[in-house]
Amino acid sequence: MATMTHDTAVQRRLRSGLICAVVSASSFGLSGPLARGLMNAGWSAASVVAVRVLVAAVVLVPIALIQLRGDWQLLRRNASLIAVYGLVAVAGTQLAYFNAVSYMPVGVALLIEFTAPIAVVGWLWLRHDQRPTGATVAGAMLGITGLVLVIDLRSGLSASWVGMAWALATVVGAAAYFILSAHGDGTLPGTVLAAGGLLIGGLGLLAAGAAGIVPLHATTNPVVFQDFTTSWWLPVLLLGVVTAALSYVTGIAASRLLGSRLASFTGLLEVLAALTFAWALLGETPHPIQLLGGALILTGVIAVRRGETTTD
Repeated sequence: MATMTHDTAVQRRLRSGLICAVVSASSFGLSGPLARGLMNAGWSAASVVAVRVLVAAVVLVPIALIQLRGDWQLLRRNASLIAVYGLVAVAGTQLAYFNAVSYMPVGVALLIEFTAPIAVVGWLWLRHDQRPTGATVAGAMLGITGLVLVIDLRSGLSASWVGMAWALATVVGAAAYFILSAHGDGTLPGTVLAAGGLLIGGLGLLAAGAAGIVPLHATTNPVVFQDFTTSWWLPVLLLGVVTAALSYVTGIAASRLLGSRLASFTGLLEVLAALTFAWALLGETPHPIQLLGGALILTGVIAVRRGETTTD
């Protein structure tokens, strides 16, 4: 009876975690097409991200304050975690990505960034002696192969050493996102971690813009998508509430329920979601090879899930 209860609890935890992971990846995937619309209207990439994370912080901070219930000691005990999460997982990853794409094709930079699950596996193996199973390794190979097919690399593989260094920094930031999201003493609510990290990350991006590290400029021009035109504030609101606030909260929940390894591989679905939203909003029809890549990503995630289940 105890074994059956344990198995049921594990399955329920996996199911809830996968739902959160899919919601997070899908929400993150919407950010690219929405951001492209704003950038076509005259916004800089850094401005889009800074506004996105700060709007999310405004949405989440009141909820975080309610969850804290005045327990400022809890906030102080986790101050370093929140600060590192905001500066590395949020702001650092974005800054590294912006600099990477200034030296190399976008597709190449994305491909390098989304090898982060392999970095997560390596970290857990070396640091915590969590050796990956055969199913996890096979799923990783399928997922990365699918990623290569989904991401458009027709612009070429040429890149400078400086660009490669920035791209590798995005891998560190993305891996840190999953590892730190799963971290904590069990008492820090995920919303508090997300709100604090987004606020610190957004302020960090504004500081980087003020220092001239990234360009910050925005307009109030109408934003044009495939079948409609809208005011600038609607994409900004969606970016902040859906693609940041919702994405980070559900992403933290997924990492805590699934563990950083499985959550990071499920995060590959973000690329598939971005492809779908780009098709709907920007008219960028996917090629058959990209659809095959999406199928391989899904197969890889399922394989990793089976591998993680066998370790419970």
